[in-house]
Amino acid sequence: MGIVINDLSFAYGKKTALNKVNLSLTTGFNVLLGPNGAGKSTLFSLLTGLTQTVHGTININEKDLSHNKSQIMSQMGVVFQQSTLDLDLSVKQNLLYYASLHGIAPRKALINIELILSQLSLTERLHDKVRTLNGGHRRRVEIARALIHQPKVLLLDEPTVGLDVESRLLIISYVRNLCTELGICVLWTTHLMDEVEQSDQLIIINKGEIQAHNQSSLLCEQYNVDDIYQLYFALTKNAEAV
Repeated sequence: MGIVINDLSFAYGKKTALNKVNLSLTTGFNVLLGPNGAGKSTLFSLLTGLTQTVHGTININEKDLSHNKSQIMSQMGVVFQQSTLDLDLSVKQNLLYYASLHGIAPRKALINIELILSQLSLTERLHDKVRTLNGGHRRRVEIARALIHQPKVLLLDEPTVGLDVESRLLIISYVRNLCTELGICVLWTTHLMDEVEQSDQLIIINKGEIQAHNQSSLLCEQYNVDDIYQLYFALTKNAEAV
């Protein structure tokens, strides 16, 4: 179970965004790291079915995305970089509405919601309108929404960008724990190197091509570098401060 990508290419007009990407991701915490414009968001868009695959194949949980989109989406949780919550609804209303789209009865949905919100330190905001929440709290609600239907695959597109340190640490710790407790496949896209741990499965992408994919510690050994920062610069030659 997980994500398998074969020879995936995509272009915006004459500009190549992804070039013959091959990846195999299993259960656990997988980090897609790369500079802005490297192709992370394009890959995310293809994986979530927002953009149609033209060249190559994407299989999720052993099913071809191009032929089984509805079934795959029912087993996938997604957190987009831009918020998609309804600001004029309460946290509870947002979550119950999403649960209903997955055919989950309100009583069962509330049990899931209360558990997830307690783990995300958000229980007391259940009845508050989303527009009253700060950025960190809104992001936690989006993660809760993505988990209501207990997905087998969780995709997060730069979920901590612009958040305060407390929210960043809580969110990334919570998602890491999910991998251990539930055995799900997580793909966490970021350009923030301090979010990568030595035990993570790390994919480095640059200019639409996969530069490396392995456990972070093993990649550091392979390229004879001391840490993720040196590894990143060695493979991307990118000097953006992250």
